[in-house]
Amino acid sequence: MSVVPLPGTAAPARGVVADGGVRMPVAASAGRRDAGPSPRRAFSATAETYLAIGVVAVVALLILPLPPPLLDALLALSFGLSIIVLLVTLSSRDPIEFNIFPSMLLLITLLRLGLNVSSTRLILSTGHAGQVIAAFGNFVIGGNYVVGMVIFLILVVINFMVITKGAGRIAEVAARFTLDAMPGRQMSIDADLGAGLIDETEARRRREEIARYADFFGSMDGAAKFVRGDAVAGLVITAINLIGGFVIGMTQHGMTAAQALATYSTLTVGDGLVTQIPALIVSTSAGILVTYGSGGTAMAPAILSQLTRNARPLWTAAVILGLIAIVPGLPAVPFLVLSAAVAVVAWRSGRRRAGGETALAAPETADARPAAQGTPALRELLSIEPLELEIGYALVPLADETAKGDLVQRVGLIRKQLAFELGMIIPAVRIRDNIQLTSGEYAILMRGVRVAGAELMPRHLLALDSAARGRPIEGVRTTDPSFGIPAVWIAPAARQAAEAAGYTVVEPQAVLSTHLMETIRLHAADLLSRQNVRELMESLKETHPALVEDIVPGKLSLGTVHRVLQRLLREGIPIRDLVTILESLSDAADTTKDAEALTEHVRRSLASVIASMLAEPGHPIRAITVGPRLEVALMQFFSPRTRDAASQLEPEELTTLLHELNRMTSEARRDGQLPPLITPPGLRIGIRRLVEPILPRLPVIALSELPPQAPILNLGTWELRRAN
Repeated sequence: MSVVPLPGTAAPARGVVADGGVRMPVAASAGRRDAGPSPRRAFSATAETYLAIGVVAVVALLILPLPPPLLDALLALSFGLSIIVLLVTLSSRDPIEFNIFPSMLLLITLLRLGLNVSSTRLILSTGHAGQVIAAFGNFVIGGNYVVGMVIFLILVVINFMVITKGAGRIAEVAARFTLDAMPGRQMSIDADLGAGLIDETEARRRREEIARYADFFGSMDGAAKFVRGDAVAGLVITAINLIGGFVIGMTQHGMTAAQALATYSTLTVGDGLVTQIPALIVSTSAGILVTYGSGGTAMAPAILSQLTRNARPLWTAAVILGLIAIVPGLPAVPFLVLSAAVAVVAWRSGRRRAGGETALAAPETADARPAAQGTPALRELLSIEPLELEIGYALVPLADETAKGDLVQRVGLIRKQLAFELGMIIPAVRIRDNIQLTSGEYAILMRGVRVAGAELMPRHLLALDSAARGRPIEGVRTTDPSFGIPAVWIAPAARQAAEAAGYTVVEPQAVLSTHLMETIRLHAADLLSRQNVRELMESLKETHPALVEDIVPGKLSLGTVHRVLQRLLREGIPIRDLVTILESLSDAADTTKDAEALTEHVRRSLASVIASMLAEPGHPIRAITVGPRLEVALMQFFSPRTRDAASQLEPEELTTLLHELNRMTSEARRDGQLPPLITPPGLRIGIRRLVEPILPRLPVIALSELPPQAPILNLGTWELRRAN
């Protein structure tokens, strides 16, 4: 049994381009290293320098004292940064467009804490912390210290309990769901890559996008802790400023209790508001970023389009607001104005939607049939995949890279190996799960029709008794689906014992991939389409234009060449040497146009290829030959002109002969491969048709199709028992 190697265990075939391989152009800057740094690189280096200086300066705020004017400027900078972050968040169409947000949140939080420390130092030491803090304190308090403290505490509670806690919970759930969905998304990407729907570059981009989403939401989950800690630190600093300032004012500055309370309450509330308002803005930005998700548009257009999508809810709201306006005791004017405004929006939304439906309906009525025929959904529904592999749910881990499944890589290697062996383009294999199959079952479909399948035991190993000499071992008896060899499903712990007993032990994914390979080999002729032949001819035309133009359409049609290539593949003859095949067709096309006769002529020209398939160089061809009596009887049987009743083969004799041939090939089978049957040249086609229903994989080779120097080891003679 030939097992498909794992990636990395065997070098790829020469001349075969890897799946999804893209020839990347050499960068334009290659070879111009002395041209100096690019403007983009210089700008990046400058930005990194400024960022490093800024981070060091923020850390220095925790240590160095600041003069009030510089503190005012930095507080204004904190306000500006928070507003910029909010506006950028509102304009983002996707969270990962602003994936630097968690890092910015850390830096902005560190900046606010540094400003808190600096303002606390000024408040407690001088009783003055700049104009910004004083203005905020006087404006909010307005002479009432209790009101100011209550407003400050309300802002802290809103920031800490509502926005920050909710955004943190959403980020935590999003991170968890993103991580849980990663294996399925990775498997989907690998399946599309194995099926040839995307190339390696696109698959890499999708994997990186999934990783960026997971990293972003995980970082946002941790960044929420920064905001929560910032709110707690604000409460602690406010208490320190209020209590410490009250004590310092009376003990060191000679203030009365009322003066100390008035001075330090104003400064404390102002300091708290100056830091908590930017914190509230940044927390709101974080909440918007994690709640909006990926919408494809910015938040403002999305809100406007979705709220005004349907006019009926707006009309209902306008009526309800109008009814509220007539309730006794309520002010009528605000509700009536709001009702009228909602009614106007509903009216305009209804007109816009009606206009859009009319515009959409016009082209449909004008030419509805071509539009319906061109829809991608309909084309996808009508399309049939050349090759599909359906697996049960227990076999899904075999195709999941995150679960160390290598089925997708094995399928890619199968396509490369068969393309190199057969000389044809192997269609992409689409792998998908099917709940209608049993848990360990798989099915191989060709153009929507099941052509092969079997059932595996995923957590077991298959011990193959390829030599039929293995001692009995414990396990579930079965048969290898690829070659029909007796086998046993065993536990992984029994592997050494099975190998010691003479068995060949393979993994379930090796069994599946080998069965897929043999199925593709068996049905290679059906997979070779006329379009594939056209592509092979166009590729060969680049190096042998005279040969291709001489054959098609000079002597033979593309359909005839297609049928000849299919006949060769159906009997396991590779078509890699397309030059020799076309030259042989060109020589024989002058005498016949029959595809069967042309195929026999091509087979004789591929004698060395056929011999190399049957035996290794320097070794004899182990084969079964046709006896002389059977040769004469078959000549008379296949010839329509000689009908000697005494020498005709009876149906019972034909059945006995076929059973005898089946027995001989089974006894001479080696590693699952059947020995060839060597026949006289004139009988090859007839014998092939005769044995194909019982032994479809038996190579039937004419003696003229082997090189004269090829040695033959006769394993047995297929002979007629009665004498003529």
